[in-house]
Amino acid sequence: MSFSTGGLFLNESVEFASLHREDEAWEETQARAVKEGTTQLPKDASNTRSIREIKNRVSTLTAEELDFFVREADRADQKALLWLACCRAYRFVREFAVDVLQDRYLSYQLDLPLEAFDIFFDAKAEWHDELAELSTSTRLKLRQILFRMMREADILSEHKEIQTYLLSSKLIAMIQSNSPEELNYFPGQTWEGS
Repeated sequence: MSFSTGGLFLNESVEFASLHREDEAWEETQARAVKEGTTQLPKDASNTRSIREIKNRVSTLTAEELDFFVREADRADQKALLWLACCRAYRFVREFAVDVLQDRYLSYQLDLPLEAFDIFFDAKAEWHDELAELSTSTRLKLRQILFRMMREADILSEHKEIQTYLLSSKLIAMIQSNSPEELNYFPGQTWEGS
């Protein structure tokens, strides 16, 4: 549940990924990014925390995805790759994408009220004590950040409506070759399995 920092961090993630060297540990890239002030946040603690979250996300991308993200992808594919990275990095986000976003999209319930998060959170908290123990303010912050990430990734419109996600053919091929079920993280893209 560490995604309570920032939003999608699109520009910062591209810059961070550009700093990464193929033979380098992600922690080394993180240290250089902190030193160089990749996020340009005014406080050192905020900068360090944000870069740590960016590293947690970007490091989930395969070498092929990372290269595409930095060198070839347009803004739409960069956003899609960051959404994919968030789903990989955070189980809660991944399950929300499949169980709430995809389910509502497929049943033509395209509005996404804040209560959808609350219902999902409560259901998960019944099975996970660490969620049940979170304060109300932390829970509200998580909801705010998740909705912000979805808007910045173009998953949600400004009016909280789920939008059909059109991935480029190259990105679809990369996802299908790695983990085709991850297409389910994007409304309008589905993978049923074989």
